[in-house]
Amino acid sequence: MPDRPLNATAASLLGFLHDGPMTGWDLVEYAQQRIGAFWSLTQSQVYRELTAMAAAGLIRAGERGRRDRQPYEITDAGRAAFAEWAARPPAEESIRFPLLLTVLFGRHLPPGRLAEFLATHRAAHAARLAGYEQVAAALPAESDTVDPYSVATLRFGLAYERAVLEWFDALPGQLGAAPDLS
Repeated sequence: MPDRPLNATAASLLGFLHDGPMTGWDLVEYAQQRIGAFWSLTQSQVYRELTAMAAAGLIRAGERGRRDRQPYEITDAGRAAFAEWAARPPAEESIRFPLLLTVLFGRHLPPGRLAEFLATHRAAHAARLAGYEQVAAALPAESDTVDPYSVATLRFGLAYERAVLEWFDALPGQLGAAPDLS
């Protein structure tokens, strides 16, 4: 067991390694696909955590392969540390939405600049919702092969993006006013 409790980044990597050995690069890609929309993970964080977890005996490094890539696999100690982390109550979430900070101080921006930011972010959220809707539409209606935990996460993403788009659409007009380009 590690000297300190696992952080969420390390725990997520151990969780992914339950699916089989992966290289650091594979883990970065897999994390981006699976949790990238709600949990940020950088390549440097992944490699830093892999080094620390290997030193703590939570993972084992395999033989280097093509392009010097090294696969990692979870150990029994890693499975135990992950189980302990998963059994702890999750920390309270906190909203860290940079656009909200910009909106709060929007009166300090030149006319129309906030509207540009809002339009860009609204489009990004609409695109993310469309992506989630595509994933949801591709799921079989009734199947034993559908992971209910992934579906629950997907449903949160759908609800979240719909709520954010509703918020954009309800903003006071002066916030979303297009810049006067004449």
